[in-house]
Amino acid sequence: MRTKARETAFKILFSSQFNGPMEKNFRQGMYKAGGLTEDDIRYCDRVIELTLEHSAEISAIIDKKSVAFPESRIFPADKSILSIAIAEILYLDDVPDKVAVSEAANLASMYSSEKSASFISGILSSVIAEKAGA
Repeated sequence: MRTKARETAFKILFSSQFNGPMEKNFRQGMYKAGGLTEDDIRYCDRVIELTLEHSAEISAIIDKKSVAFPESRIFPADKSILSIAIAEILYLDDVPDKVAVSEAANLASMYSSEKSASFISGILSSVIAEKAGA
């Protein structure tokens, strides 16, 4: 399971919103603290790189799908969770969309507000619907 890898990727992306790009030593420390395996580390690196590579596109998607408020006003934790899940949905063929949504909702339940899990699930469902229609 990639749950620990996703959680670690979330922590790294969340931190980068406040501290800028993370150095390799920081990532390595997070991997060690998270008890990640080599497979987990590869997955985590892949997800982080995809979110960074496609950050403008992912931000635009979040902004478009978040009817309530603009992407710039979304909680940093929610933005990090959404970025990971959108990267999984759009750019990783080996992650089922339902798994990406479920894992994102679980992260939101642990690290964000009471209403974040449903907010995130709604945005991700819209992303999946649009992807299916494409």
